[in-house]
Amino acid sequence: MAPDSAVAVADGSVAARLAELAARLDAAAPAIGFPAGSDIDWRPLADLFTRGLLNNLGDPDTDGLYPLHVKDLEREAVDMLADLFRAPVGDRWGYVASGATEATIYGLELARRLHPGAVVLHSGAAHPAVPKAVRILAMPSVVLRTDEHDVMDYSDLADQVRLRRDRPVIVVANAGTTWTETVDDVRAIAKVLDDAAVPAGRRFILVDAALSGIPLALLDPTVRPGFDLVDGADCLLVSGHKFLSTPMPCAVVIVKASTRAMAPTVSYTGSPDTTIASSRSGHAALAVWYALSVLGRDGLAARAEQCRDLAAYVHGRLEQIGWPAWRLPHAMTVTLAAPSEPIRARWRLARHAGRSHIVCVPGVPRSDLDGLLAALAEAQGLPPTSAAEPDDTESASPNGRRGWMPRQRRRAAVTATGGEGR
Repeated sequence: MAPDSAVAVADGSVAARLAELAARLDAAAPAIGFPAGSDIDWRPLADLFTRGLLNNLGDPDTDGLYPLHVKDLEREAVDMLADLFRAPVGDRWGYVASGATEATIYGLELARRLHPGAVVLHSGAAHPAVPKAVRILAMPSVVLRTDEHDVMDYSDLADQVRLRRDRPVIVVANAGTTWTETVDDVRAIAKVLDDAAVPAGRRFILVDAALSGIPLALLDPTVRPGFDLVDGADCLLVSGHKFLSTPMPCAVVIVKASTRAMAPTVSYTGSPDTTIASSRSGHAALAVWYALSVLGRDGLAARAEQCRDLAAYVHGRLEQIGWPAWRLPHAMTVTLAAPSEPIRARWRLARHAGRSHIVCVPGVPRSDLDGLLAALAEAQGLPPTSAAEPDDTESASPNGRRGWMPRQRRRAAVTATGGEGR
């Protein structure tokens, strides 16, 4: 309970502003161009979310002196993700960061500690957080070419590595690029480094798997791309607010414990200062743990498949109306020729190099997608019904399975038993 001196009820002006904010958020246009999941009901955590500060201060493996933390749950969440990304049992470590930018800074700073003087090699399709982190850390870097699908040019990588045979190299790979959800092959990157005789002591591979890491990890091993720690990655990061639908931006870093940056214990916290941020949100760690625990491996796999099926549906409809569009294997992202500005504004679609994209993350209502498809059909001079057939009953998904029902705009419930409300 809050102390008696605390303000319990907002005054009229504050309450009015909050009501205005709630109305604006409720009326917000569909944002199907952003990878922000929204399908989990967080009300079971309401008491914990509103009781006050939860500060996972310092290293997640050391509880420290501050008592109001959830580091035990953070460790469990890290371990669940470490299993997915095949980190060695007994040699794994990680923490919940404020977002993928902090996680990227952590990975590059760790690589620099291990390999002083290293040069960073990343593709032109890397998230803007990568060049930002390179700039903040003042590290030398080279931007690599990509193919037409934003895949790293491994020949260019080989050339740039050979030009720098006297220096350690840090390669940043994408496991789901921003615009096309392209996956760089970490096994191919490792082979380039092997062929150039770059030893383990002079290389580091950081994988940005912010959006796609969990869905990719759950694929059948026969079709699973090479991107995790078994495939050659040294550090991997995944976002919480994208596929896991956490209600605040956050990310999780996974590394081998034997390579993590060590630090002395800070006297007033009672915990080593091993993370980029000393004070870290316990609410974010709690949310990541809750999503992983409630859904479980089977639930995560099912919602990944649903996202891909929905993306396949959208891609198929775009082809039907003759709108140029592309979708890579296993992607929940559909890239398309950029629509007109009014259409982009209505559905919050970004534009880059003449392209826009639709990201079918968990919680995106099919009704929103059908509305966009109808507008695109109309722009093509076709009847809207040729692109959208809203129905309140089950319809077949593109691969013949049943179960696609239009979703409500509000977040659907995920129960404590792992079921996903629709």
